[in-house]
Amino acid sequence: GKLAGVKRIAGVFARLETPVDFEALDDQPVDLVFLLLAPEGAGADHLKALSRIARVLRDADTVAKIRGTRDAAAIHALLSDTQASHAA
Repeated sequence: GKLAGVKRIAGVFARLETPVDFEALDDQPVDLVFLLLAPEGAGADHLKALSRIARVLRDADTVAKIRGTRDAAAIHALLSDTQASHAA
């Protein structure tokens, strides 16, 4: 969401040990969660950031790698991969 005290767009990623059933359209429990915070005046920048994360997490190989590692730097690199985030 957009918050007055936030200076720039920031994200927090979590991989849940116990998946949560959110009654998703694919009937799969959720184990990967991404929180995005944006300043009030961010305009549509937060939507662009959400779109990039969605594209990265749409890639099954990337998701498998995220689920398969406990290395925070490796997860950050996977989520920040500009090539994957620009794939259609």
